[in-house]
Amino acid sequence: MYIIKTEQSFDSAHFLSGYKGKCSNIHGHRWKVVARIAAQNLEKGDQMRDMVLDFGDFKEALKSLTEPLDHSLIYETGSLKESTVKALLDEGFSLNEMPFRPTAEQFSRYFYDKLRELSMPVYDVTVYETPTNSSTYTEASL
Repeated sequence: MYIIKTEQSFDSAHFLSGYKGKCSNIHGHRWKVVARIAAQNLEKGDQMRDMVLDFGDFKEALKSLTEPLDHSLIYETGSLKESTVKALLDEGFSLNEMPFRPTAEQFSRYFYDKLRELSMPVYDVTVYETPTNSSTYTEASL
């Protein structure tokens, strides 16, 4: 099996609503997203011959997903008062509302699913919230 990977990083703030501890407060991370694609065979066509996928296309697909999150506050739907969201938007802050608690675990699944929607044959996605803490999501059998 051939496996290729690419990665992108973004900086953002988040908090974990309902969590008891330091992470219940707004804080930031330098998130790193590592995506891998696997294939049993290499392409046979002229342009793509002997490749799994064009790295440029793969890199751009992942970048299109991470770039909108860069330098924003990522929050779970319903975790902030409407008046708080309005006040932050009125101040010109960049906000990204997610239908899930913004954890490394949820982000690994989010980026996996989004790459699939972009027709990428993704194998797994690992999201680092710190240099030593990460979560990986895959649908591959172990």
